[in-house]
Amino acid sequence: MDDLLWMGKVLQAAGQAELMPRFNRLAPDQIARKTSAFDVVTLADERSEAAIASDLARRFPGALIVGEEAAGRDPELLERIGGRDLAFVVDPLDGTRNFASGLPLFGVMAAAVVRGEIMAGAIHDPVTGSTAYAFRSGGAWLEHEGGGRRIDLRVAAPVPPDQMDGVIGTNFLPEPLRTRVNQRLSSLSTTCWLRCAAHEYRLAAAGQVHALFYNKLMPWDHAAGWLLHREAGGHSAHFDGSPFLPAHMSGGLICAPDARSWRDLKAALLD
Repeated sequence: MDDLLWMGKVLQAAGQAELMPRFNRLAPDQIARKTSAFDVVTLADERSEAAIASDLARRFPGALIVGEEAAGRDPELLERIGGRDLAFVVDPLDGTRNFASGLPLFGVMAAAVVRGEIMAGAIHDPVTGSTAYAFRSGGAWLEHEGGGRRIDLRVAAPVPPDQMDGVIGTNFLPEPLRTRVNQRLSSLSTTCWLRCAAHEYRLAAAGQVHALFYNKLMPWDHAAGWLLHREAGGHSAHFDGSPFLPAHMSGGLICAPDARSWRDLKAALLD
């Protein structure tokens, strides 16, 4: 538990030192496109990842550290996550497009993976200074800047799909599945997409939305959030019902309040 709280402080330090001073202050040459218009990187991403990786390496020498930008340079890092005694998966700036556009909806995430299982995770919001934590079999909670009272997180009560509020990401679905899911979104009460998994998982873990739906599964986007949702009482699985692991980068992911509402949501959107 102490290591988890320490990891949260590392994310907080990176947000304060590397992200917030650059928010709304990036020069055009400090923003670059990676693989598409949806996939950008900034100087803030790179500096934040370097700071977090350095702190993790000092405290946990020998651990595998898989940051989003490092994995972009060396994709083979992704193949090693499941086989190491200890690995850290880091998203130094989740919601980069929002950050680069001046939208204050971004976060910093890290998860500890032990022999392929996600054991701890933290999601920090540099704008509000709050950090969400999850510890396997130890619950999920939120702490505001400066510590203080721990607010336990709990997913929303189960409801039928037509009463669900959902964060539904269809941009990375292949056709014709994308069109089919988009046509079925009206079967839910409301839907949105924040372009920031950090905030989306925090909303679900706090019971502020019922459902999450993703197709693109990069471990830095989902490891910490998946555990946060699980420890807040939620149920999640790939589209075929199989369990999610951080080494899985395909198969989609649906998160819901419980197993029954997961099945109902899958039927509403996919079956």
